[in-house]
Formats: sequence, structure tokens, C-alpha cells
Amino acid sequence: MSKDYSRYPHQYPDATGHFGEFGGSYIPPELQVEMDKITKAYLTISKTQRFIEELRSIRTHYQGRPTPVFHADRLSELVGGAQIYLKREDLNHTGAHKLNHCMGEGLLAKFMGKKKLIAETGAGQHGVALATAAAYFGLECEIHMGEVDIEKEAPNVIRMKLLGATVVPVSFGLKTLKEAVDSAFQAYLKDPVNSIYCIGSVVGPHPFPMMVRDFQAVVGIESREQFLEMTGELPDVVCACVGGGSNAMGIFSAFLNDPVRLVGVEPGGRSLNLGDHAATAAFGKPGLIHGFKCYLLQDEQGEPAPVYSIASGLDYPGVGPEHSQLKDEERVSYGIADDRETLDAFYQLSRIEGIIPALESAHAVAHATKLAKEMEHGSILVNLSGRGDKDLEFVTETYGFNMEEAEQKLSL
Repeated sequence: MSKDYSRYPHQYPDATGHFGEFGGSYIPPELQVEMDKITKAYLTISKTQRFIEELRSIRTHYQGRPTPVFHADRLSELVGGAQIYLKREDLNHTGAHKLNHCMGEGLLAKFMGKKKLIAETGAGQHGVALATAAAYFGLECEIHMGEVDIEKEAPNVIRMKLLGATVVPVSFGLKTLKEAVDSAFQAYLKDPVNSIYCIGSVVGPHPFPMMVRDFQAVVGIESREQFLEMTGELPDVVCACVGGGSNAMGIFSAFLNDPVRLVGVEPGGRSLNLGDHAATAAFGKPGLIHGFKCYLLQDEQGEPAPVYSIASGLDYPGVGPEHSQLKDEERVSYGIADDRETLDAFYQLSRIEGIIPALESAHAVAHATKLAKEMEHGSILVNLSGRGDKDLEFVTETYGFNMEEAEQKLSL
């Protein structure tokens, strides 16, 4: 590692929201006016003692932070090789890392005098987290979700509605995450004065990749301190799943200047044919989507390509601009876990450690088990970004209750 990353979060993004050539804000002028207001408010309000103290109080007394780091001793013994540790973001209130930035965005909206939170969701965890934040701050909430994901993630749809959110079904295109983002942006443009769009990952136009990263950085700060306290040293590898990449940037941010290997894990899906996976950093090329520049899976016309993942939170054709820069700088490497490997990790962690992971998180666990065997010794810290309650019905009805049943279904 030749580059000094000690001041990296203070240097990137630049004033125009760029991480090197990536990021920025490629949106209509009328929307840019509102983005500029959000940027100014965030850079001002988030530095005030009042904002910082309230957010810290929320994290401690409402979210239940810090979440623990857990040594997966039995999984490590079964796999052989390096020891596997889990940052238990599944124990964060609402069951995933998403609440880290949703409470921050909700608090910012409160300080700005906004009345309504608008967002997209794929797996539903961002939608649940934002609905939770809206209930906490007494704000309206509107969540846009593709019809495919509504059917696949029914438990989270119920949770959003119970929390008081309006769930808007998205019926055009592939009816998944990309289309949900399109729909949410359109809704936000109708009333940007009274509402605020709360993007669910480190994607979108500036300032959202910066804001979400900053709010998620608590994961990295905690886990670095916890791992040092537990073991007296840093992990050899830090591993996290990557769709847009919020949970990964959250944990990676604390280790950028350390001699630690950082690995993002993308969905290999059914095959590596275009349309059967969502491995953007691995197979994409620079392009524009949803108002920012990033690595992007593209069709022959240069448009965002169809993507697929067994995990609804990862089926996005782009990736965060900061991930794109860190890929080019070779500071972060990007691996792949396919559906079979992910399901195997899902069942294995459930049976071996009594922890049912989200399908998104299971991608990272799957890749970590492969790395552990290759390394033979050392340690791997996995960001277990969410719990699998939302996936239980989908997995058991589609694939069964163990990998033997799943193999039969996958072979059909």
C-alpha cells in the first residue's frame, strides 16, 4: 500500500462531489438547487455540538450501539484456515446497518424543517430503517419498492406499513431496485421543499455518497477498536458485501490506512452472463446512472444493463463512486459469491453458529470461508450487515431448509 490514506475522508469527495473521476452530480438544474441546499445543510448542521450529541444519544439509547464483534469459532473450525470474526450489524435496531444512516438523515431532515422522507428500497431493510426514523422524528414517510421485491421481501413490507410508511409499488422495467430509485426521484421532484430524498446507499448525486459513508463510518470505528481489544492486533482481511456499497464503505473507512486487505463481495448470481449477476466492480465500466458516475454494468447501447441477485439489496447495476475510485487505486479488491455459495453460507451460519444472516450478508460470509481456506492462518473480519428474518419465507419456500434441498431445486 503506497498511498497515504490517513486524510482520505477529508480529501474525498472534493467540493464538486468527485472521488477522482467518479461521483459528481449529473442532475437537472432544478434538482441541483435542492441538492446544493442539502449539501450546505449537512456540512453545517452535522458539525454542530447539538446534532452530534443527539445522534450519539440515538445510537446509544435507541439503536443499541455499539454492536459486538463475535468470533465465529465453530465456523472457523469447520472451514479450517484463518479465523473468522463477525461485526454483528444484524443486532442493530431494525436488524441491519441501514439505520445508521437513516437516523442521521432523519435528524438532518428534522433540523432542516422537512416534513416528509422519501426513499427507495430493494431488500426492504432501508425502507424499514427509514420508516423507523420517520416514526421516531414524527415525519411522513414514502417508500418506493419494485413489485418483484415486494413479493420477495413481504415481511419487510409489513414492517414498513406497521411503522406508518406508505409503500409505493413500482411496476415498470424489471420492477426491482433500479426502478425503485427512478420512481422515488420522480416523487421527490414533485415537492423538494417539504420533503427530502434519503438515498439508501453510497450512491446517487453529491452529497449522498459522502453523507451515507460518514454516517456508516461508525461501523468501522467500532469494529477496529473492538478487534484490537479482543485480539491485540488488526485483522488480516476485512470483508463486506457490495451492492451500492454502504455497509462496505462503513467498515472499510476505518481501515484504509492500515496494512489490512479490504475485500468487497459482489453477487455472482446464476452465471457470469450479462443479466444473470450484479458484479459491477468486477465487470462494469465507467458510466452514468442516477445522477453520478461510477463503474456500471452496461448493455450494447451503453445503458444500465439488467442485473440479478438472489439478494434484493444487491441487484443494482452501479456501485458507489468511492468504491469505483478505491478499485482503480487497487486499495480494495472485489470478489464474487454466486447463488449456490451464498445459500450454502446462509444455511451453514444458521446451523453452525445460530445466526441467520441476510442473503446480502451471506455473500460476504461465503467469500470469507473461501479466503479462510486459502490463507491457512490469520484472521478475517466480516461485516454481517443484516439478519435474515426478511429472507426466511423466500428461502424456505424456494430452496428448502438445507443445502441438500437447495441443490435439488437449483438443479431443476
